[in-house]
Amino acid sequence: MINIDFLQQLDRFHLAIRKRVTSQYTGPRKSMATGRGLTFKEHRIYSPGDDIRLIDWKVFARSDHLYIKTYEEERNLTVHILIDMSASMGFGKPTSKFDYAAMLGVGFAYLAMRENEKFQFSTFSEGLEIVPSRRGMSQLAAMVSHFNNVKTQGSSRFLEAIGQYRKLIGSRSMLVIVSDFLFNINEVTEALYMLGDQEVKIVQVLDPVEKNLSMQGDFKLIDSESRDMLRTYISPRLRVEYQKQLDSHIARIEEACTRLGYDFHFLTTDMPVFDAFYKVLV
Repeated sequence: MINIDFLQQLDRFHLAIRKRVTSQYTGPRKSMATGRGLTFKEHRIYSPGDDIRLIDWKVFARSDHLYIKTYEEERNLTVHILIDMSASMGFGKPTSKFDYAAMLGVGFAYLAMRENEKFQFSTFSEGLEIVPSRRGMSQLAAMVSHFNNVKTQGSSRFLEAIGQYRKLIGSRSMLVIVSDFLFNINEVTEALYMLGDQEVKIVQVLDPVEKNLSMQGDFKLIDSESRDMLRTYISPRLRVEYQKQLDSHIARIEEACTRLGYDFHFLTTDMPVFDAFYKVLV
């Protein structure tokens, strides 16, 4: 069960957008288009057919040439939120990775709603489940209800999910993807390259036990997705090797994000959600 008590604490944050958006809806974001907006962009030489009301007569008085003013049109942003609900995301106590990821997703949706932006949320594991985008508190309530009633299951087919989802992105948007990303690194990087020129935030969430592997001794480990069982002795040497491989995996995801100009953030579920948003947004 996810807790949304933290939402009002997010009122001090805003969705900081670096790239300009290209959707067809008017709104508060800077667009790649020019037109009758509020923000002056530049002058250009008057051409027959241009609106004469845009002529800058002060420039004409100084230069004896006709120039018109162009402005940045303001367009709305769509925030796409994708949450991994594969079986491995159910790991963790008292807060599972999925519950933590869901709270992050709801937080981003709340920020989008507060700024009158559209948001669309989806979940993925072996398939992709998409909920149509809209504005308003009803959509946020539906999102919370959905997350509270779904069960983590199956294995994560991240590459297939992104391949399907990218077809739904009709304009430059913000994408927030939250997962443990504990699957093949080549699948992760290939999927990231498919997202193209978007504003992307990749958030990797792990349980502290996964991050630090503080256990030692004989254990029977069961893969939550394949259900395969492994009997092993966790020695200090094995813990060092595990940490080395995990750190390498995380670093390669971050490296791919850096090359693509995406934001990458690594979080563990023991970090308060407000602190997580401070780290991701500030």
